[in-house]
Amino acid sequence: MSEMKYLLFMGCTIPYRLSSYEVSARKVLNNLGVKLVEMPEFNCCGLPMDIVNHDLMLTLSARNICIAEREGLNILALCNGCFSTLNETNKILKEDRETREKVEKYLAENNMSYKGTIDVKHLVHVLAEDVGYEKIKGTVKKPLNQVSVAQHSGCHILRPSKYVGRDDPENPTMLKNLIKLTGAQCLNYAGETECCGNPIIGVNEEIPFQLAREKLNNVKAVGAQALITVCPFCHVMFDANQSRIERAFNEKYNMPVLHYTQLLGLAMGFTQEELGISELRVKPTIF
Repeated sequence: MSEMKYLLFMGCTIPYRLSSYEVSARKVLNNLGVKLVEMPEFNCCGLPMDIVNHDLMLTLSARNICIAEREGLNILALCNGCFSTLNETNKILKEDRETREKVEKYLAENNMSYKGTIDVKHLVHVLAEDVGYEKIKGTVKKPLNQVSVAQHSGCHILRPSKYVGRDDPENPTMLKNLIKLTGAQCLNYAGETECCGNPIIGVNEEIPFQLAREKLNNVKAVGAQALITVCPFCHVMFDANQSRIERAFNEKYNMPVLHYTQLLGLAMGFTQEELGISELRVKPTIF
């Protein structure tokens, strides 16, 4: 097998708000033989700019892709939003000559040129497609057989399907299969594919909190002991904002929300301290 080597795209949120995701991802990927190359020159993926200036979003995203092309490495993104923006931009520039020529004019001002030679993958895709289920299963030393969890894939690694082209956006199974490798039972629940609400929280808190409340209610109803995420924004919504949602609706969930890399890390035998589990707002007591 050829060496699995990727340029790590950290994005903006993870380094400042969710170091536990980065720490646990580095632990499990290293244990799986995945080499991560740092990307110190990266800029924002461009997602927040899209509603203001679409060309600016494409240019910011394309600049990151050009850095990866210079290194000759595919991009591994931990953030769903970053993956979606970089992946969509990459596919648009590969297929739309007019847009590519427009963006390349901006890139030329920074002595860059888009070539279309790399791919963009989310962590979940790297684990499921490149590392493979069998290799992951072989690293599990402490199967979590007594644990029942629910999964939240988030929106941007599933939709729009014409750009993502992986998994079924109406019935996703990729993250569920990865969870099952840890030994934990992955429970089905109502509204699994619904949005967490975070994308509009800066404009309106009432609607996102209601969406998150419904999801937490559904997860709790099936008896899940934790909710597993792979997106920093979804994680912030369900973990950091859980106490605010409880106060807003006079509810009590006490639902731990773990990054998938933390769940896998525990099954691999890493300690909670090594995986940054102490940083979670809702502390898990099931492990």
